[in-house]
Amino acid sequence: MWALLRCIFAAAGPLGIAPATPTSAMMRGIESRFAEVNGLRMHYLVAGNGGSPVILLHGYAQNSHMWRPLMQELGKTHLVIAPDLRGFGDTTKAETGYDKKNLAQDVHALARSLGLEKAAIAGHDIGLMVAYAYAVQYPGEVERVALLDAFIPGVGDTTNLFLLKDLWHFHFYGPTPLALVEGRERIYFEHFWNDFAADGSKSVSEPDRLFYTGKYAQPGAMKAGMEVFRAFDQDAKDNAEFAKTKLPMPMLVLGGEKSGGDFLISQARMVANNVDGVIVAGSGHWLIDEAPGQVIPRLVAFFQ
Repeated sequence: MWALLRCIFAAAGPLGIAPATPTSAMMRGIESRFAEVNGLRMHYLVAGNGGSPVILLHGYAQNSHMWRPLMQELGKTHLVIAPDLRGFGDTTKAETGYDKKNLAQDVHALARSLGLEKAAIAGHDIGLMVAYAYAVQYPGEVERVALLDAFIPGVGDTTNLFLLKDLWHFHFYGPTPLALVEGRERIYFEHFWNDFAADGSKSVSEPDRLFYTGKYAQPGAMKAGMEVFRAFDQDAKDNAEFAKTKLPMPMLVLGGEKSGGDFLISQARMVANNVDGVIVAGSGHWLIDEAPGQVIPRLVAFFQ
């Protein structure tokens, strides 16, 4: 099937979609593209041109850009797709639709538009919530799932969340928060990049901080980003129903030792039958950035 797809897409470029304008942020072997799905102009990165597909979903305070180091490795043996979720990066800043069930449907529409019948999927932070919603809505189309450091709203007892002292941002949305953050996006995100890391100086790099700040400073981007938190109540209701049916496919869960620890691992075992939980030693929340030497080989091995 992959040989046929490569032939079909060859004339139009990888995945048959017109490429976006290249930027200095691109790494070798990773291309920037757009697709029209679910009423969105969805931006995504793609690496590799063969092998089974893997979809990577980013979290808050970042976008698809975060996955580039992993994409370079996975792209050697897989077709790797990393979209900007609804409202993030260079994807349309929609007014509504930020519940994770719907965000998963956006990603599924992208996968189908690219001719992907089955895929493995990974998500970090907000992205893991979307990855779970994807797997539970389309279990027959998901081969493996990896969840990286956060939590699943509505599963088990979340009253003692690992970031309880910092939960203010879960409720920080609406006109006043937006007015406070406008023009101060970097100050706002420094809280996440520094305080959720084991060592803020070894967290998200300075070039990446500048890149993310620019993307979130786009018109409508901060409002869209905050909407993922407004949707948590709906996410909890959806996940309470989803969790009644356990996922059958292999699931890898990575928790930062200095962040969520085994909290997500415990939740995963409530929603899936085949869970391998791993604590990433010495890492805070930003696993790919803080501990690439541990995390990237582990994910590559899992998806092999």
